[in-house]
Amino acid sequence: MLSELSEWFWQERRWFPEGLGWADLEDRDGRVYAKARDLWVALPIALIFLIIRQIFERMVATPLASLLGVEDTVRLKVPHSPTLESYYCNITKNPTQSSVASLCKKTGYSERQVQRWFRRRRNQDRPSLLKKFREASWRFTFYLLAFIAGLAALIDKPWLYDLKEMWQGFPVLTLLPSQYWYYMIELGFYGSLLFSVASDVKRKDFKEQIVHHVATILLISFSWCVNYIRCGTLIMLVHDSSDYLLESAKMFNYAGWRNACNYIFIVFAAVFIVTRLVIFPFWIIYCTWVYPVTIYKPFFGYYFFNGLLMTLQCLHIFWAILIIRIAIRFLTNNEKVDDERSDKDETDESEEEGDEEAGEKKHMKKNGPVQNGHTVHNNNHRKRQ
Repeated sequence: MLSELSEWFWQERRWFPEGLGWADLEDRDGRVYAKARDLWVALPIALIFLIIRQIFERMVATPLASLLGVEDTVRLKVPHSPTLESYYCNITKNPTQSSVASLCKKTGYSERQVQRWFRRRRNQDRPSLLKKFREASWRFTFYLLAFIAGLAALIDKPWLYDLKEMWQGFPVLTLLPSQYWYYMIELGFYGSLLFSVASDVKRKDFKEQIVHHVATILLISFSWCVNYIRCGTLIMLVHDSSDYLLESAKMFNYAGWRNACNYIFIVFAAVFIVTRLVIFPFWIIYCTWVYPVTIYKPFFGYYFFNGLLMTLQCLHIFWAILIIRIAIRFLTNNEKVDDERSDKDETDESEEEGDEEAGEKKHMKKNGPVQNGHTVHNNNHRKRQ
């Protein structure tokens, strides 16, 4: 059954233009070609990345955070309450007013105590500032090194300057060592991101991130199997060109370096828009969607590959809207650049009460005693003679 399914899945007419097949990718005359079994190498590389990340975050990111003044968030722990904990974990983290009233009867807490308990419990689940900084610094380091390595591997290649060159001789394209390691390392890294997604900082675009990681892994794997390697390296280079800027802006944001964060983010926004909304769709997708049909008849692999590219482009548009919104808010109102995808800590009620008391004392000092919101006048003073 499995052998029949594998034979059906890997049919040549499905993945190659008419007249070409797997036999054309057999090693011969000292020429080496990409093979599907090579992708297994990415699995141990992904596990190695997970180990390196743990070491990096402890030995490099944590001291760097201390150097930049990143302080870990101190959060108040909620008192133990099996009833509220069960409701929080199994039903909802944000109870309605009627649910709060019901929980008050079950626990003996006042309404404000129940609301405060849920606020603090939600804050406990939010990632600390130090955790966010360590994650951003790890990704910044990889994306920067990957971009430099990718640029070094492609700088002397003709298809970097003339995209039509990526199809010259397709699919009989010799695999270069630099292409092999560029692919395996990128695939291993995205595999490690998928493995660690449960423990990473969860943002509002969590589902979009999962779709992005899966689409990227499928895209890299598929382009490797059918020897779309030249195109694949260009796609990876385009993506890595802006990602490290975003991660560096996050690092400065978590460190409280507002100006550095703001200006780096504006540079990132410009690079992102140029690479993801101009170069990617109008150069790369054009050369994978329009140009190939002038050489070969369309086949399933052609539609599948371009379908993955269009999925990525939809995500680019989604993220571009968020980026432009943040950039406009900063440029017009000079507001602080914040990641809209991240949840912010909720203000504890005790802090709010403290602020109110401080405000009342300040008002009393300025206008005298206050009663029912109005200044109390002393009508019993003696008139000076």
